[in-house]
Amino acid sequence: MILIFLIRANNMADRLAKRTQDILPFYVMEILGRAKQLEGEGRDVIHMEIGEPDFPTPQIIIDAGIKHIQIGDVKYTAAGGLPELREKIAGFYRKRYGAAVSTERIFVTPGASGAFLLALGVSLNPGEELLMTDPCYPCNSNFVKLFDGKARKIPVDATTRYQLTAELIRQHWTTATKGVLVASPSNPTGTLITQEVLKQAVDAVNILGGCFYSDEIYHGLVYGDSASSALEFSDKVFVINSFSKYFGMTGWRIGWLIVPDEFVEVTEKLAQNIFIATSTHSQYAALAAFDQHTIAELEFRRAEYEARRDFLYQNLLRLGFEIPIKPDGAFYIYANCAKFTDNSYQFAMDFLETEAVAVTPGKDFGINESNHFIRFAYTTSIDKMAIAVQRLERFINKG
Repeated sequence: MILIFLIRANNMADRLAKRTQDILPFYVMEILGRAKQLEGEGRDVIHMEIGEPDFPTPQIIIDAGIKHIQIGDVKYTAAGGLPELREKIAGFYRKRYGAAVSTERIFVTPGASGAFLLALGVSLNPGEELLMTDPCYPCNSNFVKLFDGKARKIPVDATTRYQLTAELIRQHWTTATKGVLVASPSNPTGTLITQEVLKQAVDAVNILGGCFYSDEIYHGLVYGDSASSALEFSDKVFVINSFSKYFGMTGWRIGWLIVPDEFVEVTEKLAQNIFIATSTHSQYAALAAFDQHTIAELEFRRAEYEARRDFLYQNLLRLGFEIPIKPDGAFYIYANCAKFTDNSYQFAMDFLETEAVAVTPGKDFGINESNHFIRFAYTTSIDKMAIAVQRLERFINKG
């Protein structure tokens, strides 16, 4: 019987695609799963692990989606998205960034994840490398592995604001390198790449003949200097954005991708085959995202996030965490906890079990000193964070 079991197990392993062996789990989901179990047992868990806005989708957006559903004629749209939504997005770039983008280059996608799949699907070949930071959002490197590419993570620190620079790009570029991915504001650090550094990075990649991918999904959630889009400096870039974060539409699963002119036709073809189209009611809902009343509500929320950032930042410093750079945007603080532990994953698990506060360990974001970092998401109210800070202080004092 044991022999039969082993043979079956080996046969099952042979049937799995080899690329799946290199795709790492998303550890924060393990934290979330355990947090939900504790809640089921009656524990009062404070969630500071998931990067999801706690504000509901603005009512204007909800009403627009419901209105279209009630019509009853919810059909496929064109693969690239509703023409009027693509025009709204183009107008958004004209107004906010002064960048002229033709609607043909804009593709509405099932979230930013769908945008990444399209961007890499039309540009990355097996064996080619994509340069990105370490730490970075874990799914980005897994997307590269899905297409049998190689994610080369470049260790970064506070000296470059946890961002890639033109110098780092040139230093690590090889004959196998296809391009560079930057994220600004970044996850997990919340730092911006400055306008000049972004321009130099885009120019460097264009000169090297590669592809430049700009993850801009946290644009709008910036608390000082405004974020620059890569489109301000070149038309030969891929820009990934989303209605999830700033617009508060995570569960609607809608984002967008902007591609260089030469990729329009192949992107259309790929979208037709792997998505057919993004959810139609979500697209009609997103038409209301750019309404002036919606933007006013979103700006109110942005101010609240800024207040939350300041509250959490000050308290983490008070407790002894090191935060080399105050986050510029998004809703995360990536804090060095080396004063308290050499194993941030165990720290996060123990903190959850003893104090019922969920945070994300650094190992989710790479290997660059990841055992010394915790990501705190300020996606909950200041009142709840105040309780979380009290629990954190009690936890580290026990240690």
